Amino acid sequence: MAKRDRETEDVPVDEELAEPSAPTVGERLKAAREEKALSLEDVAAQTRIPQRHLESIETADWDALPAPTYTVGFAKSYASSVGLDRTEIGEQLREEMGGQRFTASQTEVFEPADPARTMPKWLVLGAVVAVILLVVVMSWLNKRSLETPEAQTNAPAAAAAPPQAPAPSPQQPPPPVATAAPQGPVVLTAIEPAWVQVSDQGKTLFEGMMQPGQAFTVPTTATAPELKAGKPEALKVMVGSATAPPVGPAGKVASHVSLKPDDLMHGGAQAPQPAAPAANPAGQ
Repeated sequence: MAKRDRETEDVPVDEELAEPSAPTVGERLKAAREEKALSLEDVAAQTRIPQRHLESIETADWDALPAPTYTVGFAKSYASSVGLDRTEIGEQLREEMGGQRFTASQTEVFEPADPARTMPKWLVLGAVVAVILLVVVMSWLNKRSLETPEAQTNAPAAAAAPPQAPAPSPQQPPPPVATAAPQGPVVLTAIEPAWVQVSDQGKTLFEGMMQPGQAFTVPTTATAPELKAGKPEALKVMVGSATAPPVGPAGKVASHVSLKPDDLMHGGAQAPQPAAPAANPAGQ
């Protein structure tokens, strides 16, 4: 009996209290996919995300994935297709990527200067002398310009010119003839890989990564469709048979871009946002 009690006491407390670690985002997504009897190819077809990116998310291979913003968007779309909470998956993935993917990039390595790479002393002295000469010449030129007599300032003021008769007003040009804006379906076509989100009054019509040649037609039943694009220069927007101007500057995320035909043909106007209520004046 004493021997059994001693064996019990020898068991570490940490092993008794140890709990299995929480599953990662990749493990949760894979388990949900297998529970629905879906393959990675099925999920890729639903979300339009490349299968290699889905595999990298399941295995937490961050180096094989694009920028964190795109990776989080992929994971959210994956979660929606297998019935998981997309917001919860996105927050957990940001924590995992913040603790693992960028650890190495924060380490800075300082190397001692190599004497063979330093500039020769004569070259440094020559550069210093050149700078001093430049400063002296600029000072001399500035002083000379100040000493130049200002004839225009000391000259007597010219006599006032007699008033001239008002020039006849030019004939007003005729008002421009209004031309009808192009009409037809709005079609978004990817020229390069680009992440795109199309919504209508808060309802998502499309969200995902578009590959070159892939197109999306905005439903004609949409009342106020809006576009958000991570790479606007990678999209070609057609209104019927006419090509619309760019929906945003290159290299910047385009948000709240109206996809109405009239707005697109005028340069992708920003969709109207609800105005904030005006504050009441003090004392009223």
